[in-house]
Amino acid sequence: MRLILICIALTGALVSPVLAHTGVGQTDSFTSGIAHPFNGLDHILVMITVGLWGVVAGGRAIWVWPVAFVGTMLAGFAAATVGLQIPFVEPAISSSIIILGLLVALAVKAPVWLGAAITGLFAFFHGHVHGTEAVSGSLIPYAAGFAIATAGLLAAGIWLGLFAERSIGKVALRAAGGLTVLGGIALIAG
Repeated sequence: MRLILICIALTGALVSPVLAHTGVGQTDSFTSGIAHPFNGLDHILVMITVGLWGVVAGGRAIWVWPVAFVGTMLAGFAAATVGLQIPFVEPAISSSIIILGLLVALAVKAPVWLGAAITGLFAFFHGHVHGTEAVSGSLIPYAAGFAIATAGLLAAGIWLGLFAERSIGKVALRAAGGLTVLGGIALIAG
């Protein structure tokens, strides 16, 4: 947890305003909710990497961590829609790419509860951003759309992880984690 807090603090000093999510794209329908996670590399990298990390850890982590991600993402969304202000949202989102990539690259096999807490923490920030963007008249359709799209990206990460593990080996998973870290750094650098 200390590593996570350090990365969030360091990333906060480096985050480019270009990464700001608020006000980006339409947020007024189920369709825009489905499309939103595919409009940003940060979303795609994080969700794929959560699936990969579940494969690295194996067992129940393969399904518990993605479920925790979607559930706490929706909690973050709800918190934002009722006006809860959360500091360091952008740094937490940027850090999530790097930290999750490191967890995969280093093949960290955390206990299921700890992995759920880590993925849930990052998901809360991702959901909060969605909630601050949402148009009040269409909160439920938009949330349903991005929750379904998120679940699809998480499932894609699991599928990619299982495929890579079976066809190439665990080295492929670790390499994907390393590439995620580099992608996160590139996003922060702008």
